[in-house]
Amino acid sequence: MGTKRINVRLPERLVREADGIAKVEHKNRTELIKEALNDYLQKFEREEEFKEKIVDLYLDGSISYDILEAVIGKRDAVAVKTSRNILERGSELADEMAGLE
Repeated sequence: MGTKRINVRLPERLVREADGIAKVEHKNRTELIKEALNDYLQKFEREEEFKEKIVDLYLDGSISYDILEAVIGKRDAVAVKTSRNILERGSELADEMAGLE
């Protein structure tokens, strides 16, 4: 996976603390921030309530499928997308099924 440069503004106190910790850990500031952000995101990925909120955002069109997949994983994202398609085609599918009887 590639990398993307971003600019972030942080309070000076946080930058000083991060630099101090990075020095102790023999890392650079970027490595430290990447690890911290990764740990923070993994915490949310394990929380069921968070997953429900991200699915709701996808279902109401607030986030893209790519973001949904990145957060909850491909298998779960495909299941949500399939469910969404079924819900959107609900009456059409019911009519089709009624015609099969």
